[in-house]
Amino acid sequence: MLFEKLKNDILGKQYSLSIAYVSEKKSREINKKYRNKDKATNVLSFALREDEGELVLCKSIIKKEIKNQPKKFNQTFEELLGFLVIHGMLHLKGMRHSSTMERLEKKYDKKYFGGNRRRLIDDKSRGGRIHQGRKKS
Repeated sequence: MLFEKLKNDILGKQYSLSIAYVSEKKSREINKKYRNKDKATNVLSFALREDEGELVLCKSIIKKEIKNQPKKFNQTFEELLGFLVIHGMLHLKGMRHSSTMERLEKKYDKKYFGGNRRRLIDDKSRGGRIHQGRKKS
């Protein structure tokens, strides 16, 4: 994937970003420790310094979301992973869930991943927005 170009575009060339993949158990531990939420999650963003941060992704959670909620996610693993990396980077930039963040998610999704495949919906169970496939006519 184009994560380095994406990182440079969103966070800047001087920004040092690490991306880690963890197990569900580790995702749950980290989420509980830092967000006080006792469940594994697909992505966590940690700003370590002004120009340094980390994304923690859980591949098995992403795969489960796609498999268990196909109507909600209606994406391939790569599509959802790309969106989650964009989403996480925007959080590292200091953004909160908003229409501005949603607009930027769409912009970067379109620029780097084609972006014309999904629309965003609000998913209260995860505390944020996700992509949803278009309805077939």
